[in-house]
Amino acid sequence: MKFDRKEFEDYYFDTAKKLFAAPSPSGYYAEIMPVLKELALGAGCEFEMTRKGCAVITIKGSGDGLIGACAHVDTLGAMVRSVGDDGKIKFTKVGGPILPTLDGEYCTVIARNGKKYSGTFLSESPAIHVYKDASTKERTEETMYVRLDVDVEGRDGAKALGITNGCYICYDPKTVVTDTGYLKSRFIDDKSGVACLLTACHIMHEKGLVPEKTVKILVTVYEEVGHGAAWVPEGLESMLGVDMGCIGEDLSCTEHDVSICAKDSSGPYDYALTSKLISIAEEKALPYAVDIYPYYGSDVSAMLRAGHDVPGALIGSGVHASHGMERTHIDGVAAAVNLILGYFGF
Repeated sequence: MKFDRKEFEDYYFDTAKKLFAAPSPSGYYAEIMPVLKELALGAGCEFEMTRKGCAVITIKGSGDGLIGACAHVDTLGAMVRSVGDDGKIKFTKVGGPILPTLDGEYCTVIARNGKKYSGTFLSESPAIHVYKDASTKERTEETMYVRLDVDVEGRDGAKALGITNGCYICYDPKTVVTDTGYLKSRFIDDKSGVACLLTACHIMHEKGLVPEKTVKILVTVYEEVGHGAAWVPEGLESMLGVDMGCIGEDLSCTEHDVSICAKDSSGPYDYALTSKLISIAEEKALPYAVDIYPYYGSDVSAMLRAGHDVPGALIGSGVHASHGMERTHIDGVAAAVNLILGYFGF
């Protein structure tokens, strides 16, 4: 069974935009979870949360058995490390953003009291008319800061606003959908993966498709820092990670493909399950690529490192410029959604 992208692309893009609009750097899930809950319930699923802050979305099956899928809604970000006497906010990374791409990006500092303040990531040499090294200075945590759009007189002034060490800094996703079918945004890794899973749920709900086995979808909030799916529901027969496919040197994936990852930095994924996914892709005539990602880890990696006796595999639409200004195409998304549905039994 293969579904044409025209049947669900509007739903996918609308869902993705809603997820991108809610800030959710690793560990900060207060704003994203209500959005996710509304989307899951709207797709006919059950929704609950773990104590850790992850979501468990359930589609009940008609028979026995339990299979799982996972994706992460947490993103890259930053956190206030200190406030200088001059009011400049020094930061520490959350996850692994490419810092040179943040120079000049708008951001929001979320104070402990819930208030939000806009700002900009800048180099310590921000003006070419003043600093000789403005264009050559290395962009690191030590050489960059956040300029707030409010007058701040040192640490006490920042504290009066509720801004203290440990406050989250979220940078703008800059989400755009083009008339050529591209989705351009920060955090396609992995809010697009979450949107793909919700789209699969939406299709099943709309068409009255009931899987034979119950499906548990784990949406994690700590993947970017390494322990997203360290906990999984009991009794899982398999786990499908839905993240992103990488594009670049020595890789065959494009933005128009669904990637099936055979191995990443955590080691090989389950051979039998990976082979099954390849067979589904071929049977459905989906555009796909099988690749190896040496600098990559996933929720399934965290699951396996935590010692769970569950076979796992990993897929995702092809994403260009990962951890920077990312881009994917509805062709690759459609292939990923169809492969997810194949794994679910359709």
